[in-house]
Amino acid sequence: MGYIDRVRKLLIILIGLVAFTVAGCSSSGTATSVGPTEFEQLTQQPGVVVLDVRTPGEFASGHLPNAVNLDVESPTFATGLSQLDPDATYAVYCRSGNRSKVALEQMNDAGITKAQDLDGGIVGWQAEGLPVVQ
Repeated sequence: MGYIDRVRKLLIILIGLVAFTVAGCSSSGTATSVGPTEFEQLTQQPGVVVLDVRTPGEFASGHLPNAVNLDVESPTFATGLSQLDPDATYAVYCRSGNRSKVALEQMNDAGITKAQDLDGGIVGWQAEGLPVVQ
């Protein structure tokens, strides 16, 4: 293979990598998951809404400080989302992280794009010894 063929092949590979990177980093409004320590820092920032998407019973058994409850499994979840400020920043969590991901997808669809969820949910939060309001 000649020098020009190798340069072409390298350029094709580089263009492919750039295209793959750009596609993976495109701003689709998809939220990210963060660990308990970073999530705690997020919840302490002014104006951040801490959103617990578990059932009211789970919320009553213990929740993060300053959290508000909006049950993702409730038939009124979409209505609750419509009442949220789409420009606010949200720290979203559930028990283990599964329902919060579902909630984030629905929030994104509703135009709420500044949100992060707690990786491992409140279970991971408590495993780190972080505070829970009873």
